[in-house]
Amino acid sequence: MSTILCIDDEPVVGAVLERQLAELGHDPLVVTSVEEGMRVLARQSVDLVISDYQMPKATGLDLLALLREQGLEVPVIIMTSYSSIEHAVTSMRHGAIDYLSKPLRAETLRLAVTHGIEVSRLKRENESFRREVDALRGPRVIIGESAAIHEVMDLISRVAPTRATVLLEGESGTGKELFARALHDQSPRRDRPFITVNCAALPEGLVESTLFGHERGAFTGATSRSVGAFERAHGGTLLLDEVSEMRLDLQAKLLRSIQESEIERVGGTQPLKVDVRLLATTNRDLEAEAEAGRFRRDLYYRLHVVPIRTPSLRKRREDIPLLVRHFVEKSAAQLGVRAPEIPQETLEFLARFEWPGNVRELANAVERAVILARGHRLSPESFDLLLRPGGGRRRAHAPNRDLPAGELEKAGNGAAPTGEVPINLRELERIAIDRALAATGGHRTRAAELLGISERTLRNKLNTPPAP
Repeated sequence: MSTILCIDDEPVVGAVLERQLAELGHDPLVVTSVEEGMRVLARQSVDLVISDYQMPKATGLDLLALLREQGLEVPVIIMTSYSSIEHAVTSMRHGAIDYLSKPLRAETLRLAVTHGIEVSRLKRENESFRREVDALRGPRVIIGESAAIHEVMDLISRVAPTRATVLLEGESGTGKELFARALHDQSPRRDRPFITVNCAALPEGLVESTLFGHERGAFTGATSRSVGAFERAHGGTLLLDEVSEMRLDLQAKLLRSIQESEIERVGGTQPLKVDVRLLATTNRDLEAEAEAGRFRRDLYYRLHVVPIRTPSLRKRREDIPLLVRHFVEKSAAQLGVRAPEIPQETLEFLARFEWPGNVRELANAVERAVILARGHRLSPESFDLLLRPGGGRRRAHAPNRDLPAGELEKAGNGAAPTGEVPINLRELERIAIDRALAATGGHRTRAAELLGISERTLRNKLNTPPAP
C-alpha cells in the first residue's frame, strides 16, 4: 500500500480520487490547496502526489517549484482539463512525471499511479544504494600535498561556485571523476543530484536514450517512458565521462542541449527545459581530435570553457607514500583484517615506479598486496607483479628522468633489440594489448585503462582479425 497525496480545490474530484485510489489498495490523503499539501509533506512522507494544475491560490507549477526549493524528491502527477493540455506539458517540463486529463478514467488513473509509485521506489532504492556505496568508500577525499595537487584544488575552489562548464583532461587513472565530484561538492548545487554517464562504457545505441530519455514506443522494447540523465540531473551536475567516445551525430544534439538548456526525449516532440551544470572528462587531446574531424570543434569550445588537467602520478611522486598509506587502511578495513605495517623501504620502492595506470593502478597493487599479506608487513616482495620479469611491469624510475607515457612499456620491460621488435604497427598494438591483459589478469576494463583507451575501443581491437 502506498500513501498518495491528492490536491484539488474541487471536493467532487477529491472524493473520486479518494474512492478510486482506495479501491486500488492505496492510502489517499485529500486536501484542497497547495498550501495544505505542503503542510502534509512537512509532517510525513508520501510516495506520490496527484495535483490539479489550475487552483485559486497556487497552481501545480507553483507546487513543483516549492518541492524543488525544499529539496523534496516526490513524484508528481498533474491533472488538467482537455482544454488545458498545454498546462500539463508545461508542468512536465518543470518536473512532473505524468499528467491526467479530466474527467478521470479508472484505468488511466491506475496506469499513471502504478508508474508514479515505481518511480518513487526506484528513487528510494537508488538513494539507499548511493548511501551504501558512500559508506563503503568512506569520505570522498583527494589525497595529496604536492604542488600539482594544490594547484588543481585551488583552481577547483575558484571555479566550483560558478555555472561554468569544466573539461577535466588527463591520463586514465588520475582520478578525473573524483575531481569532478569535488567541483560539485564545493558548488551551490552540492545538495542536488550528481549524475555520471560513461560515454565509453555504454553501447552506442543506448547513449542517446541514456542522456535524453525516451518516450513509450520510441523504439522496439521501449514499453514505457524513461527519464534520461539530463532530467535526473536537473538542478544539479551532469558528468559526461570520456566524452571523446560520443558519436558525432549525438555531439550535435548534446551541443544544442547545452546551448538551449533544453532536451528532447527520443521519440518525443516537446522540448523540456533543464537546469544542469555540465562537466566532462577525457583522456584524449580533444583539440587534436577536433583537428582530425573526430570531435565537433564547436562542442570542444563549448566544453573547454574552463580546462583542468589532472596530474599523472609521475608528476606528484611525493604523494605516493600518502596514497599508499590511505589505500592500505581502506583495503584492510574492507577486508576486515589488520592494516599491515609499511616500512620506509617499501614506500621508497613504490615511489620509483612509473605507474602508467596512475593512482588507480597503485590502488589495485596495494589492495592485492594487502590481500596476500593478511595483516603482516608489506615488503617490496609483497608487490610481486612489479618484480616479475614476465609480468609486463615497468622498471624503477631512473633519477632525474621522467619518461613520456608512451615510452613506459618500452622502458620497463627490457625491450628487445631493434632487430627483434616488430615493425608492423598492428603487431606492436597486439603485443601491448596482450601485455596489458596479462598485467591485469585478463580484466578488460583495467587493461583498457593501462593502454589509455576506452573499453569499447579495446573490445573492437580484440575483435579485429590479426594482420595477415
